Amino acid sequence: MGKLFGTDGIRGKANEYPMIPETAVAVGRAIASFFKKEKGVSSIIIGKDTRISGYMLEYALVSGICSMGVDAHLAGVLPTPGIAYLTTSTDAVAGIVISASHNPFYDNGIKIFKGDGFKLSDKEEDEIERLVIGDETISASKQIRDTGNVYKVDDAEESYCAFLKSAIAQDNPFKGIKIVIDCSNGATYRVAPKLFANLGANVESIFINPDGKNINDNCGSQHPEILSKKVVEKGADIGLAFDGDGDRLIVIDEKGNVLTGDQILFICATAMKQKGELKNNLVVSTVMSNIGLKLALKDIGVEHVAADVGDRYVAEKMISSKAVLGGEESGHMIFLDHHTTGDGLLAAIKLIEAAKKESKPVSKLGKSMTVFPQVLINVEVKSKPDIRSIPVINEVIKSVETSLDKKGRVLVRYSGTQPLCRIMVEGPGIDETNMYCKQIADIVKKELGN
Repeated sequence: MGKLFGTDGIRGKANEYPMIPETAVAVGRAIASFFKKEKGVSSIIIGKDTRISGYMLEYALVSGICSMGVDAHLAGVLPTPGIAYLTTSTDAVAGIVISASHNPFYDNGIKIFKGDGFKLSDKEEDEIERLVIGDETISASKQIRDTGNVYKVDDAEESYCAFLKSAIAQDNPFKGIKIVIDCSNGATYRVAPKLFANLGANVESIFINPDGKNINDNCGSQHPEILSKKVVEKGADIGLAFDGDGDRLIVIDEKGNVLTGDQILFICATAMKQKGELKNNLVVSTVMSNIGLKLALKDIGVEHVAADVGDRYVAEKMISSKAVLGGEESGHMIFLDHHTTGDGLLAAIKLIEAAKKESKPVSKLGKSMTVFPQVLINVEVKSKPDIRSIPVINEVIKSVETSLDKKGRVLVRYSGTQPLCRIMVEGPGIDETNMYCKQIADIVKKELGN
């Protein structure tokens, strides 16, 4: 039995370990046991995206939770950050999201939030994993006669929308702005169109007809090509692409060009600095961020700190360094003065607010940061040994780093949620960068590939 938790919760193919009902029951028991109040009624909020396997895992989790005498409150389909918000705004002891984020429909996952809206630490994950694997909670549940109840959260969407609207203090702030939204047939398919229409924008939405199997299917943050064409075709000011669970954002400017998470982060950092809201003059991103972000932040006098990949590590680094803005190149943005976790809808609000204040098109704001050519190749691997323990891979990495000198960088790491090795190379030119990335990827595939 392998380790349950990856970079962002538990994840795998539905109906294969660990994404099977039996494990979900055990996870429900473990979470309920770990967070249960010593006195009084304990409750856990559960939300999900639109995957067909969501119901199967939801019912299994509920069974485990109720068997420990804890109530389950079902919020239905709601973005991951919406569950984090509901957890903090109620007396829930924890929140659970059933989602595999940007992965295909046949994958699923379980993300866990503590009562304060933050994700688990490594130590807390280890303890819950211990409870899942052992029989301690099964024995404890046999003594419980007052099992938990199940309730439906009827106002989940309305509460989350009201929370997001409170992040911008004016009526109809986006009046006159034309937005095309790609909801990825996922968790934002109802909330996002409603939210931005309520903020006064002229909204056109695409990929808002989930069928359980079309989530992230050639749409959303990972595939913004159709959104890009639609923005240009409709003469829109901006396009917003969310992933399956709505915690990340990728933006299309009015010319159809993609803005990365790093560019969004820089635009928001600049706006917050001008408004005096960038506490400690600091931005946190990850080791995957483009080198151009660090240089651009330096140019405006803002310090930069790098965290490990994963928005929970970004959040942890933000808390320890007392930063209020952080994010990932992949599109996770955390505005700690407003929320505890990455929120694609909140990031979109903050970006559009910045663009409107500057009275500049999004394309011009995007050019305020130079993006160095970056190539990422994912190689499927059969195992994940320490990269440093494989001499031939280390040799090719060192060779490329020597060739790039100070004009680029190399990052080779395993995916925390999939059987992949990610090879990322940044360099001064796209052809050169492509060549170097492929050079490393070929060796990784030869040594570790299937």
